[in-house]
Amino acid sequence: MNHRVNEPRRNTKTSSPALVAILCLGVTACSPPEPSERNYVTRLLDDRSYKDDVFKNGADSPVPLDRRSWMVPLRYYEPNLSYRVPAQLNFLDEQPIFDIPTSTGQIRQMRHIGHLEFVLQGEEYRLAALLSDGDGLFIPFRDQTNGNETYPAGRYLDLPFSSTGVYDLDFNRAYHPTCYFDEQFDCPYPPPQNRLPTSILAGEKLPPENERRIPLTGMAVAPAPRNEP
Repeated sequence: MNHRVNEPRRNTKTSSPALVAILCLGVTACSPPEPSERNYVTRLLDDRSYKDDVFKNGADSPVPLDRRSWMVPLRYYEPNLSYRVPAQLNFLDEQPIFDIPTSTGQIRQMRHIGHLEFVLQGEEYRLAALLSDGDGLFIPFRDQTNGNETYPAGRYLDLPFSSTGVYDLDFNRAYHPTCYFDEQFDCPYPPPQNRLPTSILAGEKLPPENERRIPLTGMAVAPAPRNEP
């Protein structure tokens, strides 16, 4: 597993009042949607259609055959650019290994390299940024929609590495863990510090209650990681 242990650590800690100013130092940092809103939405919807096709017909689909009729196409909130914001990655001086509990009772180790700090609808938040497989950041999170409109255990975001330290945090691309589709998958739980005290009305959501064919009990609230920052 590639945890990017040799990624440079940067001491970029900033005070909370300076967060907005830092994120808005340049045009690029403050306006991640370079293309027009129409082009952005078109690309987003195209990506969703492609994912639906893979999940419906692909040999590697995580959705069991007997569930595809009601799980696919996937359900989403309408695209909303207010849920696409710049986020500053502030590296930790010490980057602890988190022992993350998973849905099958295992422990998955991930390096906690820092926090993504951002402003969403006028409020400041931060999320723990983890390193997992692949070339980027893994951001598992929970919010106030879990258990009603989205999967109870939360959703995920994957972000490619940014050389500037400013990330395009797009909740329109938040997705459910594979455990939602099939409980046999092994999925890490979001750490407690990634529980947002707000509703993220963007990204994947559940089908209407009258269309669901299985109870949403696959993933319970997990215990805290053993290593806290």
